[in-house]
Amino acid sequence: MLLAGSTLSSYDEARQDFSWAAATQLLSGLPEGRGLNIAYEAVDRHVATGRGGHVAVRTVGRSGTRDLTYRELSLLSNRFANLLHSLDVGPRARVFTLLGRQPELYVAALGCWKNLSVLSPLFAAFGPEPIRNRLTLGDAQVLVTTTALYRRKIAPQRDRLHGLRHVLLIDAAEDPPDGTLDLTAALASQPDHWTIPATSPEAMALLHFTSGTTGTPKGAVHVHDAVVAQHITAGFALDLRPDDVFWCTADPGWVTGTSYGIIAPLTHGVTLLADDGDFDANRWYQVLADHHVTVWYTAPTALRMLMRAGAELASRYDLSALRHIASVGEPLNPEVVVWAREAYGIPVHDNWWQTETGAIMISNYPSMPIRPGSMGRPMPGIDAAVLRCGDDGRAAVTGGQVSVLGTDQVGELALRPGWPSMFRAYLHDDLRYRQAFAGGWYLTGDLARVDADGYFWFVGRADDVIKSSGHLVGPFEVESALLEHPAVTEAGVIGVPDEVAGEIVKAFVTLRPGYEPDDALRAELIAFGRRRLGAVAPRDVAFDQHLPHTSSGKVMRRLLKARELGLPEGDLSTLERPR
Repeated sequence: MLLAGSTLSSYDEARQDFSWAAATQLLSGLPEGRGLNIAYEAVDRHVATGRGGHVAVRTVGRSGTRDLTYRELSLLSNRFANLLHSLDVGPRARVFTLLGRQPELYVAALGCWKNLSVLSPLFAAFGPEPIRNRLTLGDAQVLVTTTALYRRKIAPQRDRLHGLRHVLLIDAAEDPPDGTLDLTAALASQPDHWTIPATSPEAMALLHFTSGTTGTPKGAVHVHDAVVAQHITAGFALDLRPDDVFWCTADPGWVTGTSYGIIAPLTHGVTLLADDGDFDANRWYQVLADHHVTVWYTAPTALRMLMRAGAELASRYDLSALRHIASVGEPLNPEVVVWAREAYGIPVHDNWWQTETGAIMISNYPSMPIRPGSMGRPMPGIDAAVLRCGDDGRAAVTGGQVSVLGTDQVGELALRPGWPSMFRAYLHDDLRYRQAFAGGWYLTGDLARVDADGYFWFVGRADDVIKSSGHLVGPFEVESALLEHPAVTEAGVIGVPDEVAGEIVKAFVTLRPGYEPDDALRAELIAFGRRRLGAVAPRDVAFDQHLPHTSSGKVMRRLLKARELGLPEGDLSTLERPR
């Protein structure tokens, strides 16, 4: 029988007795049986049950600390829903945010879902080009951002964003630039009562972009029913309880920053800590201590940086409130798990999931032993397997069928479809979506193995997506930006291992005649990339007038990486040969 608090005391019992129908019953549903809505489960139901005075979101940053109770968040998000309605922005309309962890982010997200509009959060450190691509691909009608970000990244290309009807600025001080609205003033004119319309669990709620190795970014579509998986996994994997102070350090522009930086913790009624400052080891420890954080969800990159600062630094702060630490975004080194016991007195619990899965799929649970370096075991309700691969590193499909491998054999990690937070589509790209499934499995594109006790171990990625400091970087997007520089005629981008960031982006470029491959041009290209791409730009550039190509003309990134790292070059049968 599913535990009422959704915490996990016995893994085997939970898996045996679990059902998604029972998990759904842990949530309230809209009054009068009118469906399931993320915003209602995250905020309004707590107000209805007498917890309206509890702090829902505590924002900490350069402008100080601000608390929003569940009641305040409910009323402000009602005003945002009314504002969207007054602007003729209705169900399924895409509302983008380009914000940090400011209070307005949470108001906009919840108000968007109350209006049955679709939220698409963007990473504020993106450059103008990635932002424009996503706004265009996602059919953006509304953008919520700051005045500075608007002037720097949106205004210069506003005439190219034909579908963008409204830009709402959170700090316009009643003097917004032409073509924008002051969000504060606009909200003040709206009523704070709103009745959430009947909401189908399958109604589109979220659009998250994830980069691929070729082509444009993919827009993964999630529905309101995702809240069921996000709620239950936050109990099982993160051990969330109503009186917790929970800190998820992920940026709201990435899926972790939405699923577990907004939705899941609020459904549990916790106080969600949102820090909008930059990383600094001393300051992070001060935040943990001052706000008595009990559950901390962060990235391996951050933990490696803290490990570099040393356990002695951690000992200067009172971290006794910490009950559980979890990590996600890239593989977690075993050394970090061991070091955390020394520094914090408790280990780090790694887990694995993807933008497409919408929620944690595999985890090291609080209730069972950690195997350092392992992703953990599948969630109750999730069936995972490792499939035999073909020569391309992806699951081999023969006659529509795939083959499941046994213990300690490396293959493609796959999940049996059917969980509530599974993505429902790639926006405007049915073919890409269909290609993500085969033989009754969702194919993750990650390589893994499973041991005799059912623990899964990450081996590598079947494609070229780079994970740098928790950010997913698509090589094609970086290459495209570099090609806009007049000196560059061709580019190939790979990820290079880095002790802190996991990987850094490195570009190999072929120059046009008349340009010299010197340090000055290298610095110029790196700066150019930063202006165009922001935080996902290359940190290193190498010059190569003879990039390796396939016979069809594609740059062989795999070969570039093998040569860079001194690895076996593998099958070169598709390599273009000199004539």
